[in-house]
Amino acid sequence: MTGGVVNLRQFRKQKARDEKEKQAEQNRLTFGRTKAEKNLTSALNDKAARELDQGKLDKGDGDE
Repeated sequence: MTGGVVNLRQFRKQKARDEKEKQAEQNRLTFGRTKAEKNLTSALNDKAARELDQGKLDKGDGDE
């Protein structure tokens, strides 16, 4: 009928360890980039923005 005896203290500690590991994994993905990778991403974003701006049409005053 019952699955077995569970020590709640150990269960809570294991749950806390799992949560801490999940947070650590998320932090590694978010902050774990090298300076070179950050610079590359920034340069690519700037280049994409410049290329997008080059294709824009200038709107005049409409007096023409």
